[in-house]
Amino acid sequence: MRYSSEKEINKLVRRLVISGWEFWHGGRHGRLRAPTGQSTISVPCTPSDHRAVRNFRSEVRRLSHELLNRAKNNLAG
Repeated sequence: MRYSSEKEINKLVRRLVISGWEFWHGGRHGRLRAPTGQSTISVPCTPSDHRAVRNFRSEVRRLSHELLNRAKNNLAG
C-alpha cells in the first residue's frame, strides 16, 4: 500500500504499520493510530513542504516518547 507520495514518509509509515500502528485515510491526510489506541497523528499524503519529512519524523518521535512515558508511569504506580 502507498501511504504517501514522499518515499521517506512512505517507508516510515510502512514500518509503523508493521509494528502495530493502524493507518486509515481521513480527508486530505492519512491518519496513524498508535498501538495503544489513545493517540493519532496525520500523515501528509502529498506533502509540498520541503520540511514535511523532518516534521513528520519529529511528530512520530514525540508521540512515541509520550507513549513510552505513559507506560512507565502506569508500571510505576
